[in-house]
Amino acid sequence: MKKKKQIREGNPVATAVMYLLAIGITFIAMYPMYYVLILSLSAPEYAATMRVYTVPKGFSLAAFNALVGDNKMWRAYFNTIFYVIPTTILMVLNSTVVAYGLNYKKLIGRKFLTMFLLIPMYFSGGMIPSFLLMVRLGLYDSPLSQIIPACFSIWNIILVKAYFRSIPESLSEAAKMDGASVFQVMVRIMIPLGKPIFAVIAVYTIVGVWNSWFNALLYLPHTQWQPLQMYLRRVLVESGKELNQILDAAAAKEMAMRRLSNAQLKYAMIIFTTLPVLCTYPFFQKYFIKGMVLGSLKE
Repeated sequence: MKKKKQIREGNPVATAVMYLLAIGITFIAMYPMYYVLILSLSAPEYAATMRVYTVPKGFSLAAFNALVGDNKMWRAYFNTIFYVIPTTILMVLNSTVVAYGLNYKKLIGRKFLTMFLLIPMYFSGGMIPSFLLMVRLGLYDSPLSQIIPACFSIWNIILVKAYFRSIPESLSEAAKMDGASVFQVMVRIMIPLGKPIFAVIAVYTIVGVWNSWFNALLYLPHTQWQPLQMYLRRVLVESGKELNQILDAAAAKEMAMRRLSNAQLKYAMIIFTTLPVLCTYPFFQKYFIKGMVLGSLKE
């Protein structure tokens, strides 16, 4: 009997198909960002019509020049960085300590504490109770309102807990036989071995805080401490008066030109706000995939 044709390793046809699929998926994933980039580099009249598909038309850096000289934008940038750094550090610290404690077999009420943490993961009090709580805690109109609620995640605790359970228990037992305390086991064994899952949590937290704007809308009424995404929202959504409300012809013409510039400005602003997050991932790529796989193992 003739053997059926099989795809062998190194088959040129299979390799070509795989490369074509990879190129196609990469194009689908990258083109939206590239599209926004070429719109931000096109002249305002072309950016407003969005009829730019391959290369910028009427190359212009006016939007980026306007952003560089915008003090409000840089203030919002500083605010976002101010929220990202401590929130990420506290998130990793909280997730590590709580997950390690829940994995400790001699902890009294360990199962009850685990269930107690899982319940609010699915059920919450809602927006109004949360708002009242922030007011009673004195966090309304305070930058801490963007840090304290965001530095604790039950889902991240579950990820770290599952990852710690994947580490051989013999390592902890050997350290205890050598005289290491529970705290020393966590610091000298669990934390060094937990770098992959910490990278995953760090990336999740950085992206989440960087893209967050709704909490700022609720708890920060003044623009002084509002993050970058709130500034972007004002640029995209709250873009000024209607032309029919302006009686003066010269003012109407000026407003029309400003709207054309805003069309280019909003695309430049999107590039400005997403670029730091895109640059963050390569620093965590070494541990990210491993942490995603091991941290998602079911107990």
